[in-house]
Amino acid sequence: MSFDSPDTRFLVLVNAELQYSLWPDYKPVPLGWKDTGVAGDKASCLAHISEVWTDMRPLSLREAVGA
Repeated sequence: MSFDSPDTRFLVLVNAELQYSLWPDYKPVPLGWKDTGVAGDKASCLAHISEVWTDMRPLSLREAVGA
């Protein structure tokens, strides 16, 4: 399977800094990341990330500047 294959299914992952990532569903979730429960084709996962990840700054930075 390829990251760019239309047949590849993805998971949406999030880390402790509230940063999001796509991950192929056939690979184990890497340490430090959690499955958000959102899965699907690349386009739908990217659309979900665009909706929920509105502040690209890591959580620690947002907290440091008092956002």
